[in-house]
Amino acid sequence: MAAQPAVLPSVKERFLSLDFFRGLTMFLLIGESTLLYEHLRDPGLAGTILHAIGTQFDHHPWAGLRFWDLVQPFFMFIVGVALAFSVAKREERGESRAETTRHAVVRAFVLLFLGWALYCIGPGRITFRFQNVLAQLGVTYAIAYFLMRRRPRTQIAWSFAFIILTEVIYRVFWVPGYDQPFVPDHNFGSWVDMLISGELSSGHWVAFNAIPTAAHTIWGVLAGQWLMSGRTPRKKIALLAGLGAAGVAAGFALTAVSPMIKRICTSSFVVASGGFCLLALAFSYWLIDVRKFRKWAVFLNIVGMNSLFIYLFTESGGTSWVTRLVQPFTMGLLGWTGALSGAIVTSLAAWAVLWSMCYWLYRRKILIRI
Repeated sequence: MAAQPAVLPSVKERFLSLDFFRGLTMFLLIGESTLLYEHLRDPGLAGTILHAIGTQFDHHPWAGLRFWDLVQPFFMFIVGVALAFSVAKREERGESRAETTRHAVVRAFVLLFLGWALYCIGPGRITFRFQNVLAQLGVTYAIAYFLMRRRPRTQIAWSFAFIILTEVIYRVFWVPGYDQPFVPDHNFGSWVDMLISGELSSGHWVAFNAIPTAAHTIWGVLAGQWLMSGRTPRKKIALLAGLGAAGVAAGFALTAVSPMIKRICTSSFVVASGGFCLLALAFSYWLIDVRKFRKWAVFLNIVGMNSLFIYLFTESGGTSWVTRLVQPFTMGLLGWTGALSGAIVTSLAAWAVLWSMCYWLYRRKILIRI
């Protein structure tokens, strides 16, 4: 039988920092769907601060790290933190282990199904691809749940086992054409995709990323359990920030032996991005729950409370519909300033509409959850 944590978590206090962290992540994600970041990368803005920002809001083409490469790890990590709180609340209400497990399994399956279904909407045909965040979460959520009642050191050991196992498999895989671990479309992850779906991702993403990035969700659970402990806020922040800084340093140090590639989630990337996740949570906790800067954070929380809805809406093509709705007005009013500036304003207007949709749900206390 798995050992139980020495300190049972308490969920009497709501950690608004988690709502803030999730809301910020989702707000930035829906901004991408409006094509705003793409417009900022336009050659016409080369050499400007806007172009530099736009570049950071784009995934690195292969080996390297940009800010946008951290958004998916943030989401995987946040789900782990939320899982710790959710399970603790269910146990506090007296829900049995079997009931909690049933809910977790169903949720993992639904996430996997929704992630797969999104890939079928675009081409209008059945395809078996699992590279997006929902499909990946369907796997990492289940792994983290079945490990979360074990001792912290056991959870940590499993998380690094997934990272190391992936690194080893990529390096020793022998199938011709897929035996180059760090070459796009010629590695083990690409072979798995060909085996599952018969096609490769246009961006060199691989479905096997769910295995090494399970570490992010596991670390999220551990961070959530730590936040629910009886330690002082100072100690909570110190540990999260200390481990975060160590993770970032270790990840960049690992680039000496393993390139930092987000698209196949190499060991250096998973460790470094995990460190940034911990630092972001520590900052959010300090800002929102310790310093109490909460009123203005509601703007972001509104999006985070319906993260599943807005993600599905934007990923299924909803943003293009919103853009067509606002474009006649934005271009009619500001089209004279130029095509690029008009496109940027159109993206900002679409972004505002997407936020307003979440606000409408928020005001009516409608939460779309699994």
